[in-house]
Formats: sequence, structure tokens, C-alpha cells
Amino acid sequence: MVLIQNTFQKICHLTDLKHLFEDGMSIMFGGFGGIGTPPGLVNLILELAIKDLTLIGNDTGFPHIGIGKLVTEKRAKRIIASHIGSNPNAGRYMTTGELEVEFSPQGTLVERMRAGGMGLGGILTDIGLDEEIVKRDKQTISLGEKTFLVETALTADVSIVYAKKADPFGNLVYDKSARNTNPLAAMAGAVTIAEVKEILPLGALSPEEIVTPGVFVDYIVESKGVDWQWVWEQK
Repeated sequence: MVLIQNTFQKICHLTDLKHLFEDGMSIMFGGFGGIGTPPGLVNLILELAIKDLTLIGNDTGFPHIGIGKLVTEKRAKRIIASHIGSNPNAGRYMTTGELEVEFSPQGTLVERMRAGGMGLGGILTDIGLDEEIVKRDKQTISLGEKTFLVETALTADVSIVYAKKADPFGNLVYDKSARNTNPLAAMAGAVTIAEVKEILPLGALSPEEIVTPGVFVDYIVESKGVDWQWVWEQK
């Protein structure tokens, strides 16, 4: 009975989440070039005027799409991503020293996120052994006749994700390519907030379509923002 009661406490409004965000925190976000990044939560963070953020995700979006809005407004001091090329502001701030960027190859990045969500300390990979921008001062280890980089797991104070459907327990269903890094980000936050297009009653979701189990989700908000996946599909 207690479980059922707590289940419905996950559904809330954006204004109920303000206390979760503060200067200097780390935020992991789902999305790929803006698709799958929760627009309402990004706007909330902008409105709160918090700064000095560490952002963790696939990319820096576009200047005014996805997580790129936070980058453009100089709310981030550091970002861990696979690339920043789609957002010229990120490159500009990196060049001027206003933004610290840690590049992680895309496959390595998602495995680091997965490791964080699974409670592992890191992963071993030979990707980047010959690339100083990846290798830098990272530890290496030899196993048998091979040498690997030790890549630390990634976690965050808060993870923000975007889903097509959810039930009150927080079970999530994603829409096509908006699935991208969202399931990984959902697992790796100390607190995970899911912004969803539609909240359905318990039992309405088929177990076969659920990607993220509700045990990983702490808060659910209904999305009122722009669906960038729909925008891209119309082009």
C-alpha cells in the first residue's frame, strides 16, 4: 500500500522541481542534436538562472535547440560530450577558455554513462590510445598483451530525460530516435526527472514497450515544450 501511494507522488509540476537545481551541480541529459532532450526542463533551468554547471551528454545541441540553449547562455562551465560541432557557441567558448570541454568518443561516452548507471567504477577501452585529446592524463592498464585506457564511469546530481509515454510509477516508453541516450541518462542520475508527452494510468503500458523501468525515475512532468523530433521529421 505504501508503494502505491509513493508511486503517485512522482507526478508533479515543473515548479515543484526548483529545489533540485543549484549552482555548480552536474546535470546529465538525454538527446542527440536536440532530439530527445526535455525542452521544458531545459527552459526551467534557464529560468532559474543557475550557473557553473557540468553538463554530461552526447553533444551541445544547436545554439537555440536542446541543451544548446544552456551552453549559449553560458550557464555551463564544463561539458563532457562526444562532439560540439553543431553548436558554434560551444566551440567559441572553448577557444576563449569560458567552457571546459572533455571529449569522449561516442561509444566510450555511452558506455561510461551505462557504467555509472550500473554502479561500476569505469570501463576499459583501447579507443583513443593514440589520440592525445582523448588520452590526456588517463590511466592505462595492461591485460594479457593489450593495453587499455581506464575511462571513469559517469554519474550526475540530476539526470533529465524525455519520453513519449509514462505511467505513474515512471515506466518510460521512448519515441523512435528520441530513445538515443535517454535510457542511459535515466539510470545514471542521483535524481532522475522524466519529461513526458503523455502520462497514462498504471497498467496501460505493455511490458514489451517499456524501456526504462520506473525504479530509475524519481519525478515525472508532462511536457508542454516543442517536440523537436516532430520538427525534424517535417523537414
